[in-house]
Amino acid sequence: MTLTLTSPAIDPDRPIPRTFDHASGDVSPPLQWSGVPGRAVELVLLVDDPDAPIKGSFVHWVLYGIAPSRAGLAEGESPSEAKSGVNGFGQPGYLGPAPPAGDPPHRYVFRLLAVDAPVKLGGLPSYGEVEAATNGHVLASATLIGTYQS
Repeated sequence: MTLTLTSPAIDPDRPIPRTFDHASGDVSPPLQWSGVPGRAVELVLLVDDPDAPIKGSFVHWVLYGIAPSRAGLAEGESPSEAKSGVNGFGQPGYLGPAPPAGDPPHRYVFRLLAVDAPVKLGGLPSYGEVEAATNGHVLASATLIGTYQS
């Protein structure tokens, strides 16, 4: 079975509704997934904007320690069992799209990783730290890309 990641609010490669942008209060979109491998001990969700006008990409959400028994997240939900890393503003939690005015549409990449070992990091780790902690432990991954233009 293949790991899949979808959203009832975001069609792949289509615009993300303004309800989920930064100006509307940083409410995360609902997400659904299936095909989590039986050996997974946790799920990791990483969201970034690779089109941001900075070196690398702009981080919108880092969430790890998600129970593998979950089938998704409700709108605005941050599961109690999960841990947050820092977004591009240096804070925990979801940060909605807010590309510079006049930019062409940016891509927002939602990546779900099923891992076979717990991510053991303290404090509020960065996207890179969480991603590095999963190296060699990813059983499956799935991606959902939405776009946004100010």
